[in-house]
Amino acid sequence: MKIAILIYDGFTALDAVGPYEVLSCLPGAKVHFVSTERGPKRAHTNFLSVMADYTLNDISDPEIIVVSGGTKGTMVAAEDPRILSWLRKAHETSKWTTSVCTGSLILGAAGILKGLQATTHWYARDLLEKFGAQYLSERVVRQGKIITAAGVSSGIDMALHLAQEVSGPEMAKTIQLIIEYDPKPPFDSGSIAKAEPSIVELAKHAAQDAFK
Repeated sequence: MKIAILIYDGFTALDAVGPYEVLSCLPGAKVHFVSTERGPKRAHTNFLSVMADYTLNDISDPEIIVVSGGTKGTMVAAEDPRILSWLRKAHETSKWTTSVCTGSLILGAAGILKGLQATTHWYARDLLEKFGAQYLSERVVRQGKIITAAGVSSGIDMALHLAQEVSGPEMAKTIQLIIEYDPKPPFDSGSIAKAEPSIVELAKHAAQDAFK
C-alpha cells in the first residue's frame, strides 16, 4: 500500500507525523514523505526538519495521499504549480485523498474540494471557502474518497478513520491501542466553540502572526 505524505518548507510537523504513526501500522503499508525536491523540509517553527526521501515524480500513483498543513509555507505550497499538478494527477487514481489542518487549502487550490464539504483549522475557514468548499466545523469530514481533518491534532483522528476504512475496525482499534491514543487533556479548550473568549482572541492573534 503506497502512502504519500506531502511535506514542504513551513509544514506543521504533527500534521504529517500524526497520520504517519497510524498509517505506518497498516498491513503492507509503505509510507513515503514526498516533496518537490528531496531533502530536509523545515517545519513552520524552524526547530525541526523531516526528510523528504522522494520527489513528487517518484511517487506518481499513491493509493493514499496525505497533505499536511502549516502557515505561511502552506500558502506558498498552494501556489506551487508542481504540487498542484501532482495532486490533480495523483487524485485521479488514488483510493483516498486526505488533508490535515490547512492542508485542505492546498487541496482546494488544486480544485479538488470545489462544491464539497470540508474542514480545516478554524482560523482558515474563510480561506477554504474561497476555493469553493463548504466549511464544516467538524473534526473529520468525509466526502467520497476525500477526507479532511481540522486543526493539527485531528490528523490522528482522521488516520484512524482511514485505518478503519482500509483494514477494518479491529485493526483501527488495535492501532489506537498501540499508540495509546486515549486523550484526556487538562483543559476543555480544544475548539473555538469551547474556549473562553479571551483564549480565542489570544489564539487568533497567534495565528495572525504565524501567517504574516
